[in-house]
Amino acid sequence: MIQLHNVEKSYGSGAGQTWVLRRINLEIRAGEFVSIMGPSGAGKSTLLHILGMHDSAWAGEFNFLGEPIHKMSRKQVLELQKKNIGFVFQSYHLLDDLTVYENLEVPLSYRDYKKSDRQAIVSDILDRFQIVAKKDLYPNQLSGGQQQLVGVARAVVASPKLILADEPTGNLHSDQGREIMELFKKLNGEGTTIIQVTHSETNATYGHRIIKLRDGWVVE
Repeated sequence: MIQLHNVEKSYGSGAGQTWVLRRINLEIRAGEFVSIMGPSGAGKSTLLHILGMHDSAWAGEFNFLGEPIHKMSRKQVLELQKKNIGFVFQSYHLLDDLTVYENLEVPLSYRDYKKSDRQAIVSDILDRFQIVAKKDLYPNQLSGGQQQLVGVARAVVASPKLILADEPTGNLHSDQGREIMELFKKLNGEGTTIIQVTHSETNATYGHRIIKLRDGWVVE
């Protein structure tokens, strides 16, 4: 699914360069559940943003589903991203002026679904995540755990091939965090590839393998 070859990222600083990622070589197969770990400043979130195609200012080769991201236009990359990748953020990133229902409908608007199909898909996901009663509420009317649940629901509503999660349980208490991780495990069991950035050894045990970063390098 994903192949990175000699991917690097740096920032110019004065007369020199500050390296964030160095010579990253990775292969992630479809259906894997991978955890990226390492100390603060190791480059974990930067790597996730490159994999999620939010960041285009990097060097090297990145192939996704057989497509050479490093050779494609920004428009082509964003099309590929919208159709295949779902995101779960630590700070939820729900749209404050939209209801839960409307937040869930947003990813479907990027695809050619008829309105009736969008309604059916959103209704199904509300039921699956047991948040039907919350559909007309706004994010500020939900608890942190409920917002993260909606965030995960939004990430999976359009059946992406890949979910990227950045510290998905960082703002949740342990029971809520466990609920989210069990949900990821279930989704992965159904065939969704998941890559998470986490500081939690417990969360990492839900995955198949761990990629450890230190000072921008893959160390194991």
